[in-house]
Amino acid sequence: MNTFFSKKGILLLLISTCFHFVNAQQTAEKFVQETQYLLYLPDGYINDTIKKWPLLIFLHGSGESGTELNKVKVHVPPKLIEQGKKFPFIVVSPQAPPNTGWKAEILKGVLDDLKRKYRVDNDRVYLTGLSMGGFGTWDLSQKYPDEFAAIAPICGGGDDNRIWKLRHMPVWCFHGAKDDVVLPAQSQKMVDALKKYNSNVRFTLYPDANHNSWEVTYNNDSLYTWLLEQKKFRHQPITIPPQSLKGYEGMYVNKTDSLRIVVENGKLMAKPGKNSIEIKPSSETIFFWDENSVDEVQFTRNKKGAVNGFILMTNEMTTFKKLP
Repeated sequence: MNTFFSKKGILLLLISTCFHFVNAQQTAEKFVQETQYLLYLPDGYINDTIKKWPLLIFLHGSGESGTELNKVKVHVPPKLIEQGKKFPFIVVSPQAPPNTGWKAEILKGVLDDLKRKYRVDNDRVYLTGLSMGGFGTWDLSQKYPDEFAAIAPICGGGDDNRIWKLRHMPVWCFHGAKDDVVLPAQSQKMVDALKKYNSNVRFTLYPDANHNSWEVTYNNDSLYTWLLEQKKFRHQPITIPPQSLKGYEGMYVNKTDSLRIVVENGKLMAKPGKNSIEIKPSSETIFFWDENSVDEVQFTRNKKGAVNGFILMTNEMTTFKKLP
């Protein structure tokens, strides 16, 4: 449950503070996870010290894992860069350690570090990968949907139970119809599940390609053109008359929590306990509280059009019912 609606976060903070006080003689230390990556900076990056650039993160397949970074150059896009191709964005190609696969938390740390070191346009961060990297692309974007403007997974798959977290994410998925390593049904499952929440989904199934469908994909500039057309989703507020907002007022409950929603000074306010936060409409059914996050409240209505509950979509999907 997210801390907006739950008291658990405050309780954990109090517990951790007390624990730290009792054990004050301990010192704070850290373990640093090293991740190697290939870095490509586009023409003009060095001379223009103000401009921010789009970033493309490429996740390789299992065969390129290890400690020899040059192995990552075996496949495109790093292969194309090595051959002299120019890209209009920063390209980062990390290497996974041997026998571990891609770990979303480590990749998130890499992304945070890249944003500190380089002039990255936060509205144009793109993610792609092949085979193991295709699985990693689905997984990383589902765990951190606020970070990416668009994704392009190739011959991968993932957990379609969490696919709703990509409801605002432009996706172009690729697979070879004759793939006998990762069956095309893996991609088809993800695409079909996502289409229930998101209309901005494309799926290219190459009729004659096997597992190496990434070759034709990355050698086609239309992918990069499409990526650069995408920008990070942000909720755009609209105006709803205060009288219409009255229809959302009430007490909402589920099995463990309750939330009161009221109109104050022409604004819709959510009141979990003694806290209060404005939720702003981006449509008549969708409200948000942070434009930099995909988190939202989706109100539901009965057959007569009256609000009868909402779905809270944060790290989890939670349903609240409105009391009569």
